[in-house]
Amino acid sequence: MQRNFFGPYLAVIGGKRVIFKRAAAKLRAQDWTAISIEVAIVCIGVFAGNEVSNWNQARLQKHETERLLSQLAPELKKKIAFFESVKTYYATTGHYAINALAGWQRDPAITNDQFVIAVYQASQIYGININAQAWSLTFGGEQLRNIEDTTLREHLSKVLTADYDSVAATNLQTAYRDDIRKIIPNAMQVRIRASCGDRHIYNRQAQNLYVLPATCSLTFDPGQVARTAAALRANRELTGELNLHLSRVATYLEDTEGHEQPMRQLAGELDASGAGKLQ
Repeated sequence: MQRNFFGPYLAVIGGKRVIFKRAAAKLRAQDWTAISIEVAIVCIGVFAGNEVSNWNQARLQKHETERLLSQLAPELKKKIAFFESVKTYYATTGHYAINALAGWQRDPAITNDQFVIAVYQASQIYGININAQAWSLTFGGEQLRNIEDTTLREHLSKVLTADYDSVAATNLQTAYRDDIRKIIPNAMQVRIRASCGDRHIYNRQAQNLYVLPATCSLTFDPGQVARTAAALRANRELTGELNLHLSRVATYLEDTEGHEQPMRQLAGELDASGAGKLQ
């Protein structure tokens, strides 16, 4: 294959040597017409060689861009799957938060067991880390310029340059989450996590997706749970911290929605172009 590919170039180089020898002989003979023809042939050969080289380089760059786009498509689908799961997750923690606030109001429908569980489950968080910097390094300016579809190029640039720090779980490490864990005995926290903690969701396209059980029917030692519930109710500032925590969750969900829509749009365009199907 290499001999076939480089053959034309070797032939051009060899031809140039012959032409230069003939041109030198004609120059000594002052055959200016022949010399002009020989020089023109050399120039055309050099130009043609450069054009072939440039065309081949452009073809390779375009192929590399298509390959990178095909690798990006499944990554986008993984992130979209996360954004979907996070809505369900925080709808569940929100339900527990309602029960926790009712427990602080001493609603008789909320038992001590349910109150302690709800207080803890309302503090559960779930996030993701998106390394947009790695994407940006992969799709540098040269790769973006190789994408002929201007709409696809613009949407890709938007996804690559977005700030994803707002969807990291650390944004929900609130005072409420820390403070209730200081009050609820560790043994009770361990039991809640073991029986009613995060559950992995099977998804062919994405890993590390989780859901929180919507209900938790655990019961604790009556004396221990009564003391824990009393300690939680004695700290009235916890209700304010829970309200602030819920506000942070709402902002988090708004941010995930803001990132999800451009990713969905880009994933659809990659599928339409065929890049999303090249695995």
